[in-house]
Amino acid sequence: MGGRRRRQRGRRHAHRRRGPDRRPRAAVNAVWASGLRKRYRKRTAVDGVSFSVARGEVLGLLGPNGAGKTTVIKMMLGLVRPDAGEVMLLGRPVGDPQARARVGYLPELFRYQPWLSAKEVLDLHVRLAGADVPEGERRDTLALVGLADRARDRVGGFSKGMQQRLGLAVALVARPEFVVLDEPTSALDPVGRADVRDILLSLKERGVAVLLNSHLIGEVERVCDRVVILDRGRVAASGTLAELLGGRELRLRLEKVTSEAEERLRRAGPVHRDGDLFTVVDLDVDVIPDLVADLVALGVRVHSVEPGRVSLEDRLLDILGSER
Repeated sequence: MGGRRRRQRGRRHAHRRRGPDRRPRAAVNAVWASGLRKRYRKRTAVDGVSFSVARGEVLGLLGPNGAGKTTVIKMMLGLVRPDAGEVMLLGRPVGDPQARARVGYLPELFRYQPWLSAKEVLDLHVRLAGADVPEGERRDTLALVGLADRARDRVGGFSKGMQQRLGLAVALVARPEFVVLDEPTSALDPVGRADVRDILLSLKERGVAVLLNSHLIGEVERVCDRVVILDRGRVAASGTLAELLGGRELRLRLEKVTSEAEERLRRAGPVHRDGDLFTVVDLDVDVIPDLVADLVALGVRVHSVEPGRVSLEDRLLDILGSER
């Protein structure tokens, strides 16, 4: 009898040891998605997408129209059932109501009842979420998005930008641990986009995870820690901005470039030539003085030297172009 109990305890301990190994990152991340696939009739919308979003991290989701970004978001939130794959949301299966109650979501397309005021819209969504949010916090949320003085105005009279600010307030009011923003700045002016950047940075400081889907590449470059690029339903590239952008680029306007000089340029990094303009990419900034000195010694006339950094937009276009 004692031996059987010891064997049973051993099996229970073994089961507990195996549990974390199956999903080693699910508990520490706000989102853990593995092998997501979704097919609509003959079209494959998402094919084997895997990614994670750490707590306190802002992840950018990029890609052309039809790349599968919105489908991935809907599967991640349990709004669409994947054909294959798995999602863990805040350490729980995506279908668990306790996990989804701690998620704030601003969809790309939304509409609020035009006869309600901004305050009434916020109150309604607090009740729908089943959250306990004091009145003062609700006012603070409207103030955070710049709608403090329009709280009692009807939504039907709001501009697109003001409605987008209200949608952001709805996503944030219940103190979420994970926020999904699908094109949150598309209708905002530059001041509004700056406000959203500040909000995202404040969420990050509080340990809130954020997934940002946006076509405004400059906004993604300013606030995101990592980026996942989708193309034709697959992950074309992913990583930190430093990993994706690589080193700096150098633009040189040169004359009398011999084959020996071109070889010297190629040793510094990949070279693109457009007439007398040479662009060297992914090079270390420390090698620039030696490179210019070597070119001059080889008889090259150097008219200009302009160091810069590869933009996320340029890298995105390169990645999508190579995928095709």
